[in-house]
Amino acid sequence: MKNKISLKVNTDLTVSHQVLSWFEQINQPPIPNKEIWWQCQTLMIEGFTNIVEHAHKNLPLETPIEIEAVRLNEYIEIRIWSQGEHFDLEQQLQKTSEFEENEQARGRGLKIMSVIADKLSYKPTGDNRYCLFISKYY
Repeated sequence: MKNKISLKVNTDLTVSHQVLSWFEQINQPPIPNKEIWWQCQTLMIEGFTNIVEHAHKNLPLETPIEIEAVRLNEYIEIRIWSQGEHFDLEQQLQKTSEFEENEQARGRGLKIMSVIADKLSYKPTGDNRYCLFISKYY
C-alpha cells in the first residue's frame, strides 16, 4: 500500500486547520493505534509551525510552503519544503535542553518532534530550498 498526498499553502499560521484536515486523508483506512495517529498529527503541525515561525519568519506571507505526506505499509513520511535560511537541526537539538528545564518556548517544538519521530532531518535540496523530513512508524 502506498498513498501520497500533496498540498501547497502560504506562510500563514491561520491555515493550520487546513493543513490538518488535508492530512486526515492519509489516515484512510484509519491507523488502529489512535495515539500513534495523534503523534503523526502533532508532527505535521509542529513541523508546519516551525517553518512558518522560524524558517520563513522574514519572508512574505505569499511564500509557498509545499507539504507531502506518504503512507506506506508500516510508516508515514512527511516532507515540508521551505525557503528560509540555513538551519542546523542537529546542532539546535543538542543546544535545546530537556522539557523540564526548558522554560522558553523556543526549541520546544523541535524537541517534541525529535522525541516522537522515528526519523527527523532538515536538509538542503538542489533547488535552493530545505526539506524537513519526518518519519513515523505505526
